[in-house]
Amino acid sequence: MSDPICPLCDRPIPPEAKQSLHHLIPRLKGGKTGPVVLLHQICHSEIHATLTEAELARDYHTIEALRGHPRLAKFLAWVAKRPPSYHSRSAGGRRKR
Repeated sequence: MSDPICPLCDRPIPPEAKQSLHHLIPRLKGGKTGPVVLLHQICHSEIHATLTEAELARDYHTIEALRGHPRLAKFLAWVAKRPPSYHSRSAGGRRKR
């Protein structure tokens, strides 16, 4: 069986890679039982470093919308060149609240 593919960066997610589930609609905004996707932890962290829960619920509740965000698109182009199990702390830091 092959490794699952991260729908955000299109790289495989090997068993040793840090990974997590992302609620496409944030749990706090009514997405507790909604769709979830398996992502690399670094991809998931970048989503939450970039967008607020309200922005995620309102405008970025699909993979296509997330990929279209300028900062995330730049991050995805960068991370695509890294090995599938690559992880570091999110380069961008937490967003301003």
